[in-house]
Amino acid sequence: MTTTGAAISPRVCAECGTQIAAALLACPSCGRLVHAAELKQLAADAEAAERGQETTRALESWRRMLDLLPVQSTQHARVLARVEALSATVTAGQTGPTAASARTKPAGSGKSKAAAGLGTIGVLLAKFKWGILLLLTKGKALLVGLTQAKTFLSMAIAVGVYTSFYGWKFALGLILSIYVHEMGHVVALRRYGIPATAPMFIPGFGALVRLKQNPATVGEDARTGLAGPIWGAGAALAALALGALLHNQLLFAVARLGAWINLFNLLPVWQLDGGRGFAALSRGQRGVVAAALWALALTGADGLLFILAIAATFRAAGKNAPARGDRPVLATFLALAIGLTVLMAGAGHGAGDRSLPHLGHRGDLTRAPAPVVE
Repeated sequence: MTTTGAAISPRVCAECGTQIAAALLACPSCGRLVHAAELKQLAADAEAAERGQETTRALESWRRMLDLLPVQSTQHARVLARVEALSATVTAGQTGPTAASARTKPAGSGKSKAAAGLGTIGVLLAKFKWGILLLLTKGKALLVGLTQAKTFLSMAIAVGVYTSFYGWKFALGLILSIYVHEMGHVVALRRYGIPATAPMFIPGFGALVRLKQNPATVGEDARTGLAGPIWGAGAALAALALGALLHNQLLFAVARLGAWINLFNLLPVWQLDGGRGFAALSRGQRGVVAAALWALALTGADGLLFILAIAATFRAAGKNAPARGDRPVLATFLALAIGLTVLMAGAGHGAGDRSLPHLGHRGDLTRAPAPVVE
């Protein structure tokens, strides 16, 4: 059975009267923009937000304009340049002195190269401190996702599924760890003015966040991608600290699996967080990451590191890397790889090698198969 709805009147150009197809953003005859009135209002909103130093709100308006402008138009190019400029200010605010020094010091200078190693060590210490602070200071942001019915319901279903394998306590800890990881993406995306959905959980797979717009630059994409592992590392570190404080073997197990999941997401392939981060690295920087991963793998900490090292080596040998890489992204990637490996080792030691039958899982819980998190 079929039904016929009301006829839809074709759009007509207000300037020349030409009929305009629904997919077009400009009149094919006179070139008048279809959404001219809305674009004018969005531009006014964006400029007002900039005057009020509300960078995120300004980015939201400019990005909305990109969707309403023909890609090949000069207006689109101008708005995109404005988005990139504002995005750079957001990035500078996140990276602080690192970004400032990168702008003021000549690339490749001897002094900057000599400081690179110390800078990476500093980032290694700072990133995880920042991760913990995020969990403490961004409590409101974490709660926002829980107010979404689809997120809460899918979380409850995922907890139920994993409870059948590991018991409800471990299942709850695992799902909360994944949730924090995903909210790291959401908060970073919204900071750049990119609308995104709250996390959706898929048992056996993990969780995902849907972007309603694409990042304007590889730098944006890399930072919003690596924000998930940063927040996830903070959650794993919090579980590790609580496990040590309470002498709780289950919390150590949650910390280890949480660290493993976030390390898995550093794989530089597909749409995983590591793949997005690698897109901003030059071939030389990718080689540095590959060498670091091989060094970590040879410690015997976890077999996953060999897979990461092999994937990074193949990406380093590729030809699609930017000529100039992103040093803050490189430092973040190295900090995450090293820090998560150390977290896994520490949590694994606390959890012990014996089985935890009271959790409903036979064998070593800390080595249980983990879901993928995007």
